[in-house]
Amino acid sequence: MIEHVYRRAADARSVDRVIVATDDQRIADAVAAFGGVVRMTRSDHRTGTDRLAEVAAELTCDLVVNVQGDLPLLDPDMIDAAVAPLRTDATLQIGTVCTPILNDADYRNPHVVKVVRDTRGDALYFSRAPIPYVRNGSASGGAPQAAFKHIGLYVYRRTFVPLFAALAPTPLEVAESLEQLRALEHGYRIRTVLTHIDSIEVDTPEDLERVRRVIAVGAQE
Repeated sequence: MIEHVYRRAADARSVDRVIVATDDQRIADAVAAFGGVVRMTRSDHRTGTDRLAEVAAELTCDLVVNVQGDLPLLDPDMIDAAVAPLRTDATLQIGTVCTPILNDADYRNPHVVKVVRDTRGDALYFSRAPIPYVRNGSASGGAPQAAFKHIGLYVYRRTFVPLFAALAPTPLEVAESLEQLRALEHGYRIRTVLTHIDSIEVDTPEDLERVRRVIAVGAQE
């Protein structure tokens, strides 16, 4: 799975270099076996952002993209879409992507993180709960038109990464177990770019089977 993520990230036009950051020797060995670049990090990191900060301290680039290893169907265009706003707006520190939720099952699934946005595309809130709540119900019985699924990749200004990692955990972050809420609670904007490209995040064995079926169908085409 990690190789799929690595190679798809490397295909993004805005990416110059892909590095796998891990404290697990098994992952490091797997990456080395397919010729990828890996950096071993400390094992005491509390979050993925802490791990990213350790690696980012060795870099000189302007922007860094954080892609989780649970996105084997990642589309490279998602990365390019998330990077674009930070290249044109110097006030932005964080970018990410979201896609419309088209069915009620995803809308109510706590493993599918939802985001609500303002008119500029900046995130108002992220939640595992079905947001926004539609007071009068959905006419179709499915997800409301304003429901968006957050896809777990982020673009940061490299200089912001250590500042973010040093911020104290916040109540909403702890309650939802969503690290991005720390940025919102501390007053930082997160620009969300809308895409109609979806991806399956592997959080459960069922998700893994879905990914395997998609890859198998693609191999046959």
